[in-house]
Amino acid sequence: MSVPTAGLSLAADFPEATRAEWQKLVLGVLRKSGVATEATAADEVEELLATQTYDGPLIRPLYTADDLPAGGVGLPGLAPFVRGGRPQGAGATGWDVRALHAGPDAKLAAEAVLTDLENGVTSLWLRLGPGGLPIDALSTVLGEVYLDLAPVVVDAGAQTQSAAEELFRLAATRGVPGSALAGSLGADPIGLAARSGLPADGPTGLVEAAALAARCVAEFPGVRALVVDAQPYHRAGGSDVEELGASLATGVAYLRALTDAGLSLPEALGQVEFRYAVTADQFSSIAKLRAARRLWSRVAQVCGAEPAERAQRQHAVTSAPMMTRRDPWVNMLRTTLACFGAGGGGADAVTVLPFDTRLGLPDDFSRRIARNTQTLLQEESSLIRVIDPAGGSWFVESATAELAEAAWAWFTEIERAGGIVAALRSGLVAERIAATWATRAEAIAHRRDPLTGVSEFPNLAETLPTRAPAPAEPLAATTGGTPGLPEIHYDADFEALRSWADAHAAAAARPVVFLATLGSAAASTARASFAANLFQAGGFETPTSGSGTDPAVIAAAFAASGAAVACLCSGDKVYAEHAAGVARALRDAGARQVWLAGQPGSRAQADAEAGIDGYVFTGCNAVAVLQASQAEAGVR
Repeated sequence: MSVPTAGLSLAADFPEATRAEWQKLVLGVLRKSGVATEATAADEVEELLATQTYDGPLIRPLYTADDLPAGGVGLPGLAPFVRGGRPQGAGATGWDVRALHAGPDAKLAAEAVLTDLENGVTSLWLRLGPGGLPIDALSTVLGEVYLDLAPVVVDAGAQTQSAAEELFRLAATRGVPGSALAGSLGADPIGLAARSGLPADGPTGLVEAAALAARCVAEFPGVRALVVDAQPYHRAGGSDVEELGASLATGVAYLRALTDAGLSLPEALGQVEFRYAVTADQFSSIAKLRAARRLWSRVAQVCGAEPAERAQRQHAVTSAPMMTRRDPWVNMLRTTLACFGAGGGGADAVTVLPFDTRLGLPDDFSRRIARNTQTLLQEESSLIRVIDPAGGSWFVESATAELAEAAWAWFTEIERAGGIVAALRSGLVAERIAATWATRAEAIAHRRDPLTGVSEFPNLAETLPTRAPAPAEPLAATTGGTPGLPEIHYDADFEALRSWADAHAAAAARPVVFLATLGSAAASTARASFAANLFQAGGFETPTSGSGTDPAVIAAAFAASGAAVACLCSGDKVYAEHAAGVARALRDAGARQVWLAGQPGSRAQADAEAGIDGYVFTGCNAVAVLQASQAEAGVR
């Protein structure tokens, strides 16, 4: 006998939970933990638990169907394309797996290109000119590549015109018809101006880019001439909102230039591809790509484009600033999360930077891992078998809408300032991004934004892989020009600390912070582990005194360690009885600086009188602590 199931709910036997009930229960927990007081109202708990993003919108602790944007989000493949540019999503073939090649050796690059294409890569991204492959070596690099099968994206900066001509010449020499050539010429004069300070109306400016686009429309319909590369804003430390707003303003500037040059609006829209950075914060990456499509669809709509013409072509690249030099193997995890965000966000093409990018030119192994990361996500994880996997998520849909709204406000501010070129020239963009980077750098310094293997869980015994140095692209501003945006790395401060400590270790010995572990192991272990983790992030060895409270014994162990800096580690009850005596003994034994692991509390004055200089605790400025400790240890 069959049992009818229509209309039944798994939650049918449970009373429906309300938001108010949830808030009341959470408030009880927050009051017990001290986060909330008796005066805190239940409807305030969400604000207490919310996380502030660098973009302004809050990440709230709870989302419901009430948080879905008004008017819905549309369908995959239909305007406003929030849910993807194609109705079938990534489809059976998946997204375009695009590999970057920038090494100066044409022969090695040719071998690497073939290996990539034979093992899952579906298009090539070639950095040409200074800082990359020689343009005249393009025929060598693509010597055995079928140009009618593998799309080629060139990235030549100020030499875009020469690179385009060489690609066209190579195709003609091989008898590849213009209709069969696919890829992009990578013209991005505004992006180049953002990076270098070169004028956008220079040798590869808007006029020249528009001429290339007109030629592509007429002779090479499968080739796009322009790329809106938003990476310079991300690489300068900008937020998702700043990256989106600047890219939107750049896209509008290109549309104006293309239509002024005689292209129709559909032709102009078809000549532009957008390039965005994706990070290990997979949900923000998903929301950013979805918001970008929504925003561009709105721009195209205002310009008068038909709904089918408003889709944005997206190329997602794993973030360069998030990559670290130390413990580079962790970069594999970062890029996997970023790639998941790109695929889940609906990117048309994805580039995973090799894990050893910060160390120099990638080797065969790191390139293999980069392409196999995408294959694993597409095939083994079945990410491409779900159309818009994040679609319908109350959190993602809400985050997408809020991100789009904030980015639109930044875009309109740029437009009011005269457009992206004027905003770059005036410093508006640079000032806004610099403020965001300062906020992010502060969070990294305080380890609120932890960097695994760098600011947290460093490995002092690691041996970094050896790589050939990567050529640097010359991006100095022209005389009298506007300086280009900086290129930052999230690990910059900690990397500098480690480099100073390593240099000191090579010249003399590794610097030491002595951990005075007072009392029993049970009393000291938690804070000793915390302090060791913190000081090792600055390249210090952290020997301990062992259990005990005798000041003379601890001072003798300190003297034997060769340290100049010490840190007391124990529980508050032990500190109350023994911290002052041990601190004085350490000072008498030659300690130039004494820290205490824990919050200062009411004993701060007594601690200072005993010779304790400061405190290390969760949320302290780790960079400042380490810089001060290195200075006292004679590291620099």
